[in-house]
Amino acid sequence: MSLFTRPRQLSATAGSTPETDSEPTPTVDGTPPAPDDTDDAGAGDTTPAGWFGWRRRYPRAARGATLGTTVLAGVLVLFALIVPNRVERLNVEAFLRLPAEGILLATLLLTLPSRSRRIVTVVSGVFLGLLTVLKFVDMGFYQVLARPFDLVLDWILLDDAAEFVRESFGRGGQVLAVAGVIVLFVAVLVLMTLAMVRVTDLMVRHRPVAARTTLVLGVAWITCVTLGVQFGSAPLATKGTAEMLGNRVEQVRAGIRDAQVFEKQAAVDAFAKTPPDQLLTGLRGKDVLFTFIESYGRVAIDDPAMAEQMDAVLKEGTGRLKAAGFQSRSGWLKSPVTGAGSWLAHSTFLSGLWIKNQQRYRSLTTSDRMTLTNYFRRTGAWRTVGIVPGVRRAWPEGKYFGLDHIYDSEHLGYHGPYFSWTPVPDQFSLEAFERLEHGRKDREPIMAEIILASSHNPWSPIARMIDWDDLGDGSVFHEIKKEGTDPKEVWKDPEKVRTEYRRAVEYSLRSLTEWVERYGDEDTVLVFLGDHQPVPTVTAGSTNKDVPVTIVARDQKVLDRVADWNWTDGLKPAPDAPRWGMDKFRDRFMTAYGPQGAPRGTP
Repeated sequence: MSLFTRPRQLSATAGSTPETDSEPTPTVDGTPPAPDDTDDAGAGDTTPAGWFGWRRRYPRAARGATLGTTVLAGVLVLFALIVPNRVERLNVEAFLRLPAEGILLATLLLTLPSRSRRIVTVVSGVFLGLLTVLKFVDMGFYQVLARPFDLVLDWILLDDAAEFVRESFGRGGQVLAVAGVIVLFVAVLVLMTLAMVRVTDLMVRHRPVAARTTLVLGVAWITCVTLGVQFGSAPLATKGTAEMLGNRVEQVRAGIRDAQVFEKQAAVDAFAKTPPDQLLTGLRGKDVLFTFIESYGRVAIDDPAMAEQMDAVLKEGTGRLKAAGFQSRSGWLKSPVTGAGSWLAHSTFLSGLWIKNQQRYRSLTTSDRMTLTNYFRRTGAWRTVGIVPGVRRAWPEGKYFGLDHIYDSEHLGYHGPYFSWTPVPDQFSLEAFERLEHGRKDREPIMAEIILASSHNPWSPIARMIDWDDLGDGSVFHEIKKEGTDPKEVWKDPEKVRTEYRRAVEYSLRSLTEWVERYGDEDTVLVFLGDHQPVPTVTAGSTNKDVPVTIVARDQKVLDRVADWNWTDGLKPAPDAPRWGMDKFRDRFMTAYGPQGAPRGTP
């Protein structure tokens, strides 16, 4: 029997007059008296009373338990109504508020007839349980993506989250995490429903008191709103749950409208009618490498806790590249995402469209919209390849991006260990690119999309640079992994997380600049950028979405083409360097390297 329901006492014995239909004598305030738990069940009744006879044997403890479950039920209902959906808002002020939704719900339940009230009570309990789950999911999304959960578009990310847990903590960790989530989900729904039933039962049994209390609270709420009463920085009277639900409804509507808006935007392409022989003429004969560094965001350069070390790495890289004959220019791009969602940033950069959600991504990858990589392929002057070590299963979207050949984690020749989520260390990925494509003799020019994944969350353990000649098949990284940190320990301390993040980005930058220094030549043109900012644990809650972008070349004519971009010399963009939306890069790049710097066939 549930602790949230009270057992009905039977006092009829064989041959006695039944009393089940009689009404108890009301007390002075008009409420029925509480049943006497210590009464005998009857002369011939041997059935134990309540909780297998425990209530009869320990009446005081039973009354205490009844009171405790009632209080707990009220706390759970109040918690569901006022708990915020962001971790940083979990403070004392958040729970010292008067929710309008609770007052209205209590009024409704007190006025409904018995049968309707039972239905509304159960539905309300389930709804509050779902609302609580949604708020907890929002907390996770804000911690990773700095935005709330999208009820229409984000379900696919739950599968990605489970996969991330498996690759970071193993199959056992994934099973435990998924099982725990399912158990918690069911428990929240059941407990919240039982709590709602308990609270409603209490209000009905003490209807006059409940009605007066509800009226007083309603007047207090209106007064607090009128006078702007606050507790600390938060208003005492709130309708936060209603506002949150209203925002979600508008979010769904906006998502539906956005599909139509995006379709119109995707239909406009300034280069769609440009003949292939007039595309990217300023790069003919060059090897053009578009390289994404995972989670390389502006925070790595601007944050005082990281700035000194990152500045040294970028200055060192600039100097080494300059000594090898290379020049570089840097600016800023605004990513459509933060914390995660790399594929959305990649497709934004390559398509020239703002791919801010999964709906747009799916629409893009099932359309005939030309990407930057597609245009290189259309010219017939480049072999287009992808180095994508983060891909570990079927990736049908890969065909859309116009790559002649894709090397995923299973086809780079790596026989070393995973580094948490990262399947292949960056230095090995770049060496594999050299071995498989760039270093081949008598080849045609290459356009490559390269994804460097070592700076992917959780940044523990991290690989380190070794002699390029010692990379072999990657087995050497088994010992290197043992030197690394334990992610479970690192993530107990935000400062340790930030330190490991910085070290991971430094490793990615060194891998890339050393590769250019070692293998680059007169025909090498490198464009590298971050895909998005890291999670809020690292950015300290900043909503800035800027990422650095850099172009590197030995041929001065290549850099002269982008002189009017006014980017900063070197690998580190100045704080006031030009800042574009990531979707603007494709057309500006193709314009700069087209005939006389202008596209033809513009609609």
